[in-house]
Amino acid sequence: MFKNVGVDLGTANSLVYVSGHGIVINEPSIAAVNNKTGQVLAIGEEAKKMVGRTPAHISVIRPLTNGVISDFEMTQEILRHFLKKVSNGKSFFNYHRAVIGVPSNLTEVERKSVEDALLGAGASKAYVVEEPLAAALGARLPINEPTANLIVDIGGGTTEIAVISMGGIVTAKSIKIAGDKFNEDIIRLMRDEFKLVIGEPTAEELKYAIGTALPIEQKLELAVRGRDMSTGLPKEVVVKDTHIRAAISRSLKSVTDAIREVVEATPPELVGDTLKRGIHLCGGGSLLKGIDKLIEKELMVSAFVIDDPLTCVARGTGVIADNFEKYASIIDNPLRPREISV
Repeated sequence: MFKNVGVDLGTANSLVYVSGHGIVINEPSIAAVNNKTGQVLAIGEEAKKMVGRTPAHISVIRPLTNGVISDFEMTQEILRHFLKKVSNGKSFFNYHRAVIGVPSNLTEVERKSVEDALLGAGASKAYVVEEPLAAALGARLPINEPTANLIVDIGGGTTEIAVISMGGIVTAKSIKIAGDKFNEDIIRLMRDEFKLVIGEPTAEELKYAIGTALPIEQKLELAVRGRDMSTGLPKEVVVKDTHIRAAISRSLKSVTDAIREVVEATPPELVGDTLKRGIHLCGGGSLLKGIDKLIEKELMVSAFVIDDPLTCVARGTGVIADNFEKYASIIDNPLRPREISV
């Protein structure tokens, strides 16, 4: 029995949608490898637990950088693992159509590498769709109507901004500032201000626990443990929301500036629609407290986080896979699908 599949291959997380089952995989795009033997020890959630906690002979790899495949073989391995998991360990060849979301600024070569990774993982036909289109579909926006749908997808490696109308992208911008950059900003702050070395998992925890885009009435703080730079010994400090806000403020400004650039490049009629319909936010970065209010304040346009913002790209690819004839026009290669050679 054939089924179709939709994939959101993200820098931070990968999601898999299967026809008739919905989203069945939602795990980190991470693999742990034994450098001595080349053996893959863990993928997804199990590998994420090892970040910053492995001996020298084990590497924890994130094979996607800023939405682009940097380690092809490991990306293929991760996809193969997730797709086998979906089909209870059986071969994935009974899934004949796979639709995958990619950043809007990928080159032809980069898009082909994504398709090849899917085919190598077991899908028999691979199609590519730009992430903003998939996100808008997943958010149930009327993308085929002659009206503006401004969507901002703040992921792990990239922030995708696009104005969509009549089933296509009118203006778009992709910037390499998103959740991972926020984490880097927090790690740098801890090193410079508190002389404390922390890892990425701790930075992520700080971001979601006490990170805010705008000042709030409630004062938030969190005790953080790491390595003291002067003594090399364990140390605990208390971090406040004001520290995190200061750390990520420059990156947040880059995001709001990019949205402004997209709006400025949009035809006037569609800009008028945007004022009426607002800005739709999705992706993991949209969960940062107050980011919608910050965008409203900077652009004077209402902004709101869509329902279930983490899964909208995967849901959108699933909608395309299930209704392929209806949405074939928004696919990159509907007439020339990359097929596995038998």
